[in-house]
Amino acid sequence: MTTYPLVFNIGPIEITGYGLMMMVGFLTGGWAIQRELRRRGLNEDYASDIVVAAVIGGIIGAKLWYVVLTQDPGALISRSGLVWYGGFIGGAAAIYLNGLRKRVPTRITCDLGAPALAVGYALGRVGCFLVQDDYGIPTSLPWGMKFPEGLPPSTALRLNSDYGIPIPDGVNPLEVLAVHPTQLYEAAAMLVVFWALWRLRTHVRGAGWLFGAYLLFSGTERFLIEFIRAKDDRFLAGFTVAQVASVIIAAVGVLLMARWAKRDQLTIPANSFLRVPERT
Repeated sequence: MTTYPLVFNIGPIEITGYGLMMMVGFLTGGWAIQRELRRRGLNEDYASDIVVAAVIGGIIGAKLWYVVLTQDPGALISRSGLVWYGGFIGGAAAIYLNGLRKRVPTRITCDLGAPALAVGYALGRVGCFLVQDDYGIPTSLPWGMKFPEGLPPSTALRLNSDYGIPIPDGVNPLEVLAVHPTQLYEAAAMLVVFWALWRLRTHVRGAGWLFGAYLLFSGTERFLIEFIRAKDDRFLAGFTVAQVASVIIAAVGVLLMARWAKRDQLTIPANSFLRVPERT
């Protein structure tokens, strides 16, 4: 199957599938947080606070991580160059600082954001598919997809020059090869993770346990998908930088789940933003 990027214009403004799905991801994540705040009887306005902090911190973090990896400062002012792990760290830092300012216990913020992170990531990967970025290695499976205008195009030459994938004998270097649509694999996997976390959020556990589960699930998913991603940063035994980070994230998740497996009492301060303002 051959596919092309989703790009359209509204006057002088160019809209890409990635930008569109990023917006949808943040809005859907905010909706999930708002639903959980309502279920807990807490101030629903905190959902918008989290989303705004995640957008600002996430974009800054994703850009800075990309610049560190590529040594290209110009990426700071370009529309491209966003790395998920950088966005995760930047967004988490901004949400944490905002939570301190609002006097919200960090563990509660983490649990509120766990399902939202999963569904937001899934929708973001759909965006990657729509701009044909972050695809996998060549495949002969029937659902393999060709990206003639991908980032980069999935030609034999670009797969070889950009990712070190050997060109098979007799293949024209300019031929567009079918590759694994790893973006869709990840989208499907993280939607399952979202469903699991959404179900688990009502279980009796300590605050922070659900976030630990998110770290374990997401780290495991990313570690596995990297084996078939087209990447140029493989080093020790063929592992990628993202796989090393994934192992660390999953291990932290296991530790958090073990620490907060049992329900504990976590008091919300009287002056916390989470408390619903009294009507007068």
